[in-house]
Amino acid sequence: MTNTEADTSFIGKFTVLKGSIRELWIIFGTKIMTILAYSLVNSVLVLWLSSDLKFSDKNAGWVIGNWSIFLTAFTVMVGSLVDAVGIRKSLLAGFGLAALARLVMAFFAAQYIAVPFGLFPLALGEALQTPVMVAAVRRFTTTKQRSIAFSLYYSMMNVGFAIAGFVVDKVRGGLGEYGHFTVPYLGLQISTYQSIIALGMLCTLPNLVLTYFAMRDGVEATDEGVKITPQVSKYQDKSFIGAFLLSCRDAAKDWWKIFSSLWTQVTFYRFLAFFGFVVFVKLILYHFYYTFPKFAIRELGEGAPYGQLFGTLNAVIVVILAPIVGALTQKFTAYKTVVIGTAITALSVFLLAAPPALFQTLADGPFGGAISWWLNLTGPLNPLYAAIVSCVILYSVGECFYSPRLYEYPAAIAPKGQEGSYLALSMLPYFVAKFFAGPLSGYLLAIYCPAEGPRNSQTIWLIVGCMALLTPLGLLAARRYIQVKEAGRE
Repeated sequence: MTNTEADTSFIGKFTVLKGSIRELWIIFGTKIMTILAYSLVNSVLVLWLSSDLKFSDKNAGWVIGNWSIFLTAFTVMVGSLVDAVGIRKSLLAGFGLAALARLVMAFFAAQYIAVPFGLFPLALGEALQTPVMVAAVRRFTTTKQRSIAFSLYYSMMNVGFAIAGFVVDKVRGGLGEYGHFTVPYLGLQISTYQSIIALGMLCTLPNLVLTYFAMRDGVEATDEGVKITPQVSKYQDKSFIGAFLLSCRDAAKDWWKIFSSLWTQVTFYRFLAFFGFVVFVKLILYHFYYTFPKFAIRELGEGAPYGQLFGTLNAVIVVILAPIVGALTQKFTAYKTVVIGTAITALSVFLLAAPPALFQTLADGPFGGAISWWLNLTGPLNPLYAAIVSCVILYSVGECFYSPRLYEYPAAIAPKGQEGSYLALSMLPYFVAKFFAGPLSGYLLAIYCPAEGPRNSQTIWLIVGCMALLTPLGLLAARRYIQVKEAGRE
């Protein structure tokens, strides 16, 4: 087989990563731990707010909404700083801040401490990780490697989600939904949800060590070969925190110039319109994070394995399927692939909007038997389990099409040197949407799925599904106006 044939064969699409620089594999490894830590915290965030900090459904939703705004705002603001400061320093700062924030959340149950000194600093820590890692994948790959690298990056991310879903349910099962854990040697008691957050903090520490000792400054993979331009720091006599703050101060001097220049580019407006439509389908994920845990516990009972039902099942499917879909759709534009994927994903939610009784036959058959075996459930299976699993499977298939391309699209169309800015500002349309997502979750739960009283939970998912359909319909209707040519594809 010739080299050309190997490159175009199915297996060749994966082996193209052979010989990649070590920084790419470091990003893959740290991404697993980053998502594991993020998902452990995010999976219990709404429960931690209500159970440990005593917020109502509505108030917890407002806290999450405001936190999401801070997360988005920080992500937008740090993007251009990343272009100036560099990937390594940004990651080190993000990992360190996230670890400290989770430490506060895990050991302080007072609202006036845990929220301002834990939850909200965590937003900045997260902002200094995700967009930086996406920019790193772009910088550490060649043009031929990029599509598969982003698919594998997305798979590594879902390895973290899969582990987190399993761990969340195991800890809840071992300690009890509202139990406690006594910290060895310290004698402190922390709740079940605080214990899970503490595990998230511990998962962040290996990333600090690996990035500090193994990642090089100024390395870049190009089609012409590897280029290394070591960054000489003028803050060598400063501590790590001092050096980072000073470098951010200097980079801020150029931030406005970089940021304002984007608004003179026609491509950037089309880019924002594209992500504006994508917001509606991404709201499904927010509801799986902030609405689904309470929905599952209230409809299925305390201890319901919601972590595995969504987090683990979704992640396992994506880990297996995303690289295959990425290879088979490599010649498709990101725009086309996103339309296909978002249509599948939006339609999946309507399975939860249907009456659970419609899934009784599935629950009583081999499908239900497999669910009972997997989740170690005894007795007749509640048909809602069959509805949830069916929804998550279809949702995951659609996600394999569109979600990896949401990382690739801004990287593919961004001008050289502005990858971080584009990747960070791809979050801008989420700014307003996230403000409504958290409060909407709280209000929907309070009205249609309260802790006590009559429920009509299917209405929640009917509303979410109708909103999600606006993404594929909007992208199709506006295609001729907002689609941007992608490098390497017609």
